[in-house]
Amino acid sequence: MPIESVFVVDDDPFIRDFMREALARLGHEPRIFSSGKDALAAVRADGAAAGCDLLFSDMVMPEIDGLELLRRVKASSPETIVVMMTAYGTIESAVEAVKAGANDYLLKPFATDQIEVALLKAEDQRRLLNENDYLRTELNLRDSREAVLSEHPAMRRVYDNVDRVARSKATVLIHGETGTGKEVIAGLIHQRSPRRGQPMVKVNCAALSENLLESELFGHEKGAFTGATDRKLGRFEMAHGGTLLLDEIGEIPVGLQAKLLRVLELEEFERVGGTKTLHLDVRVISTTNRNLHEEIRRGNFREDLFFRLNVVPIHLPPLRERMPDLPVLVEHFLDEFAAENGERKTMGQSGMKLLLDYHWPGNVRELRNMIHRLVVMEPASSIPAESIRRELHTRSLPESPGLPSTTVGTSIDDMERGLILRTLEHTAGNKEAAARILKVSSRTLRNKLARYEAVR
Repeated sequence: MPIESVFVVDDDPFIRDFMREALARLGHEPRIFSSGKDALAAVRADGAAAGCDLLFSDMVMPEIDGLELLRRVKASSPETIVVMMTAYGTIESAVEAVKAGANDYLLKPFATDQIEVALLKAEDQRRLLNENDYLRTELNLRDSREAVLSEHPAMRRVYDNVDRVARSKATVLIHGETGTGKEVIAGLIHQRSPRRGQPMVKVNCAALSENLLESELFGHEKGAFTGATDRKLGRFEMAHGGTLLLDEIGEIPVGLQAKLLRVLELEEFERVGGTKTLHLDVRVISTTNRNLHEEIRRGNFREDLFFRLNVVPIHLPPLRERMPDLPVLVEHFLDEFAAENGERKTMGQSGMKLLLDYHWPGNVRELRNMIHRLVVMEPASSIPAESIRRELHTRSLPESPGLPSTTVGTSIDDMERGLILRTLEHTAGNKEAAARILKVSSRTLRNKLARYEAVR
């Protein structure tokens, strides 16, 4: 549904003129107001905001500030899209506005193309309003609440793709760095599909050896191998009628890839040690943090399997590429973890700036874990910037006492072991993230840890 009526309110004449010209170039004739009081009077005169599709409002204004205007407009017309305009120094207020019902915010100074993006997002929000309500009320996945918090254009494209692909049975390949939320998006696809009443089954391809993974996927018959004392159903059978998530598909052994391809092509398989052909009705979603094109070039991944899995590709951007989402995510995590203890936690502007300046190699998962730790360990109601600074400092891979140095006489094995251990410290023990940083497979990392007797 197109945006037709646009209101702009700001006590700065420069901003008012800029918005008028920018919106005019984008095909809109906005109504301009210099105060929240005048804007509210016009909104009410138009019939409880019925004539206002989109409102751009400054945050700091005399008499009626942006937050109060937001509350009054939303009270009378929840469907009105409100975009708050704020300077960097009042970013905390912008976060508060989003929690109070603002749909988006722009950090001053901003350009015409950012206004255009806000307009496109507003149109998407109107179209997706019912869907977002469904996602927030129907999904019982904790992480799905985090997914719909984002309003970044790249993430909006992801949500659009989720909506389109959910209705089909097409295989989906979700790729992105560790911690970007690939499993979350897979869960959203399942919950939005006609299969949502059926099981969604997951298998971590990086966590099992080739023989164990084959048995996990396809099951086995009694006596199929030593230790197979009973028949076991595989994940494909368990997911019949629903969805199977192949997590970290790039780690699947080459020897098993041909069998997986056959199952996907023919929708049938045999259990390990069995002769009876079983037919499938399973929707397959895969995730990976590896460059599968490069793995194909190296001979580690079958090209025909890639084409079969990559019918619908979905790319999740890293957190560092959508930093405007970070303040809202931080507030969400603060509220979530503090509520577990019946508390309320806040974060100041200096602390938020430290988070915004960090590059977040572990993405949303790293942010979530860090906020959880801060909420648990900090006694004060407002988390101090110094605590955040200490947390971020520990992520800079410092030399650790007792670990090998790179002086003459140190063996290559010891140097490698030290690097692996420091990288694991950096990722808080997350082996998948450590493997990505070290540019090795998760399986290679596990083998090296076992060899150095350093498994944690």
